[in-house]
Amino acid sequence: MAKLRVASLPRQWSQLRSAYRVFGGSSGDLHYLDQRRSVTYMPRPGDGTPRPVTLIPGDGIGPLVTGAVVQVMKAMHAPVYFETYEVSGKMDRVPQEVMDSIKKNKVCLKGGLATPVGGGVSSLNVQLRKELDLFASLVHCFNLPGLDTRHDDVDIVVIRENTEGEYSGLEHEVIPGVVESLKVITKFCSERIAKYAFEYAYLNGRKTVTAVHKANIMKLADGLFLESCRDIAKRYPSIKYNEVIVDNCCMQLVSRPSQFDVMVTPNLYGTLVANTAAGIAGGTGVMPGGNVGAEHAIFEQGASAGNVGNEKLVIQKTANPTALLLSSAMLLRHLQFPAFADKLEKAVMGVVAEGKFRTKDLGGLSTTQEVVDAVIDKLGV
Repeated sequence: MAKLRVASLPRQWSQLRSAYRVFGGSSGDLHYLDQRRSVTYMPRPGDGTPRPVTLIPGDGIGPLVTGAVVQVMKAMHAPVYFETYEVSGKMDRVPQEVMDSIKKNKVCLKGGLATPVGGGVSSLNVQLRKELDLFASLVHCFNLPGLDTRHDDVDIVVIRENTEGEYSGLEHEVIPGVVESLKVITKFCSERIAKYAFEYAYLNGRKTVTAVHKANIMKLADGLFLESCRDIAKRYPSIKYNEVIVDNCCMQLVSRPSQFDVMVTPNLYGTLVANTAAGIAGGTGVMPGGNVGAEHAIFEQGASAGNVGNEKLVIQKTANPTALLLSSAMLLRHLQFPAFADKLEKAVMGVVAEGKFRTKDLGGLSTTQEVVDAVIDKLGV
């Protein structure tokens, strides 16, 4: 397993190379986090100024897990403060004041937004990605210390194109009983996400990038995606490149996940692959993630897979805050507060490894608040 910390996302595309040298990559051995940096981190004047972060608690378990983050950030005196807005997936659109806040702050922390199944209501998650051009989704699926799973060699980063494909929203009823849904793939977006994936691998010491596709059937659309990935791969001779058909990919994931390193996918395949990888590495409650564009980033639980609207978790207050806490560590690295990110990640990993306070999805009986209190205790504040 690579000795790199939980992956993060650069604030601006032009800063990607330098940013990833500051914000790490993988699951992070605890002993590594205990060591001091060999070279002193020298902030620029004013870098310690508290930064505003737009906060969207969201639906279902969202307020529980975002509330956990707020408590922990306050306890560790992290240099951030939150501008909170109530948004529900039942709304027709994201309110303009929320969009203005994200555009101003450049960074957002978000709980899950429920998307109604069927009907004419569009997904607010998709609206946010398109309006802010958050073209890359990154989900890091890895084994947490002390958490037993079927496979103990999972360390996969799934990078998914976030703005087109099957999520383009171009659907219409041709005649009664016949619906046409268009999948849009462009060379520009395919090259952009491929470049992001290879750049991520290069700067994080990753060895392989795997493109996931269905070009044996969708020869033009997925063919264009593969062509774009192959063109970008030529620029990175130190990174091994391979390809896998999406259905075979899912089978290989559950049987031998160690063969995968960085995976780059079109839109729909990415959500399937990320949730599958999360499931084999410990579940959606522990996998961090985020969405990034040239100007903005939104951090959230890496894989949702239906737990956002789980009313039982809400009533019993037993939602697992681990994923969003680790996503918050990504956020802190994104804002160039690496020491705070290390401290938060070490505390969260320590609680999971100790095993005393775990929510039901991890085999325990703890409430969300009990996990939060344990993390704060680990912080030593």
